[in-house]
Amino acid sequence: MTTITHTTGTREQWLAARLELLEAEKELTRRSDALARRRRELPWVPVDKAYRFETAAGPASLADLFGGRSQLLVYHFMFGPEFSAGCPSCSAIADGFNGSVVHLENHDVAFAAVSRAPVDALEAYQRRLGWTFTCASSLDSDFNYDFNTSITEEQQSSGTADYNYVEIDTTWLEHVDPASTVAQHAATAGVDPATFTRERPGMSAFALEDGVVHHTYSAYARGLDGLWGMYQWLDRAPFGRNEEAGPWWRRRDEY
Repeated sequence: MTTITHTTGTREQWLAARLELLEAEKELTRRSDALARRRRELPWVPVDKAYRFETAAGPASLADLFGGRSQLLVYHFMFGPEFSAGCPSCSAIADGFNGSVVHLENHDVAFAAVSRAPVDALEAYQRRLGWTFTCASSLDSDFNYDFNTSITEEQQSSGTADYNYVEIDTTWLEHVDPASTVAQHAATAGVDPATFTRERPGMSAFALEDGVVHHTYSAYARGLDGLWGMYQWLDRAPFGRNEEAGPWWRRRDEY
């Protein structure tokens, strides 16, 4: 059973502490609003490369993924061509945004999850988990590599790779703890840790203006926390994320 150190007090003491916390929460909200404005103020960069994807509806360009809308949000889903299933963490995030897509699409925002897995594997996995959002395969495209969510074996073996706007060390893969989250999640995807970590999670935003696609924003790693719906709930639960015991989450049909 989970235990946590806590205080016990009266309703009056709780209310006084809650009101103090409320001021901090309001300040965080104001800071979050300011950051959202700064995201929108980033310069737009025209996308010059002609990326091609495979979807259930057939081949598509990046512009096609907009589906007639002016904005496109892409979730870079960790599902490599060697994987037997998608990343459990990405799958948990997708459970959270699956129901939001219809609202986005009716607010001039298209959405797609992009992976390097073949489109047939993506469709089968989508059916398995009951998702309805657009999935697109970038297997024969540089898209994942150009947006820093996939690396090659050569990049990995070199000892460093770019991710989240910094150079990261990849030599730790030579000594992966079998009990680690990476090793456990790699096993559930049917691959070894090295193969698993050649795919990385992220999200990117694009705008379509006068027929030209522009890249406007990308985020990776902890920058995706706000998109992980269950964490927003856990951060408000009495015991918080409570992950001391390791990776507790599973794909929704594996509990």
